[in-house]
Amino acid sequence: MEAHFNTASWVNPSTIYEVNIRQYTPEGTFSAFVNHIPRLKDMGVTVLWLMPITPISEKLMKGSLGSYYACSSYTKINPAFGNESDLLNLISCAHDHDMKVIIDWVANHTGANHEWMDNHPDWFTRDTAGNFIERNGWEDVVDLNYENKEMRAALIGAMQYWVRNFNIDGFRCDMAHLVPLDFWKEARTHCDIIKPLFWLAECENANYHPTFDASYAWDWMHISEKLNQGQVGIHEVYHVLEGYFHYPSGALKLFFTSNHDENSWNGTEYEKYGVTAKPWAVFTHTWKGLPLIYSGQELPNHKRLQFFDKDGIAWENEPSLHHFYKTLSICRHQYPALNNGSTYILPTQSNSVMAYLRYDTNNSILIVLNLSNEIQKISFAHEMLEGSFINVFSGLAFSFDKELSFELLPGDYFLYVK
Repeated sequence: MEAHFNTASWVNPSTIYEVNIRQYTPEGTFSAFVNHIPRLKDMGVTVLWLMPITPISEKLMKGSLGSYYACSSYTKINPAFGNESDLLNLISCAHDHDMKVIIDWVANHTGANHEWMDNHPDWFTRDTAGNFIERNGWEDVVDLNYENKEMRAALIGAMQYWVRNFNIDGFRCDMAHLVPLDFWKEARTHCDIIKPLFWLAECENANYHPTFDASYAWDWMHISEKLNQGQVGIHEVYHVLEGYFHYPSGALKLFFTSNHDENSWNGTEYEKYGVTAKPWAVFTHTWKGLPLIYSGQELPNHKRLQFFDKDGIAWENEPSLHHFYKTLSICRHQYPALNNGSTYILPTQSNSVMAYLRYDTNNSILIVLNLSNEIQKISFAHEMLEGSFINVFSGLAFSFDKELSFELLPGDYFLYVK
């Protein structure tokens, strides 16, 4: 019988915040990060995603500290971050603030000296000479062997360990598409028995729904970058987005302008988007799906964080975008139309402006985004535009007709609610 999975009631709406423990504070510990939880709660964050918390393999280690994604154990804690008591305190503090905690789970591979290797070499992929191998060019890891049922059972047991002993609320599954889908179905079946969990897949594959509640919007991210570079127009962006409407019912896409990979390897959101970074952030919170904020984006953070070495986020000043993200998060919780409502795209004369309505029986929400570094003059019409609207960022009221015209400055963004 095909497994049937239900998304936990708290998942949508959620604002997810990716926590880079190593770089978040000078100490780089769970205990130091706990001090930021009240601030993040006030900003509207509802889910904390902790990057891998497991110890890092020393063999083939990159840099001075290694990759989080090359673990030496699935059931131990990286001592650089703290101990079991410290992690339990972090999770308890988050729960006390009505926030959920999910952990990064790396199921495709382990580090090059994982504790399973000595006693269970057959749990890993090997060549004809018996050498451990990996197939994606990452050099510091070894691929697991999913033809081995004992390995599968042990890995699921490790996932259950974190749910039972630390009361985590879900998993962000690294490179989920590299792992057989039937394993994920088995893992979710066994873990969801303990408690309803949130399952987020780092993949862009509709077939991984509904086993996963949410998956990455990689295609959108890539096309948005091309729009900023002038390689495509807004219609190509809409074409990608419309493809997501054909996903299985209830499937959610994760939208982001930065994360640990993008920031470290491809550049900050300001390198990629320039003046349009903020309107794209508005998009991630107002299109159907889930928004992700990466550590330090609320500052904002203008530097690439080192991946294999200590490179702390500079928190010298109060985060200047705290209110910006808080406003967006409040809207997502106050207006269900942004989560479960319908979407109507408003045609404009511009090839670099997005204008769309999110609506339900209670509210109509108008979003207008200038995704260019030039002044744009646009107009559009729809009967739902007629009436009194509130600009959620300024708090000012406006009376609109069904025909509207805007002159948008570079990087302008507007969010009106009726």
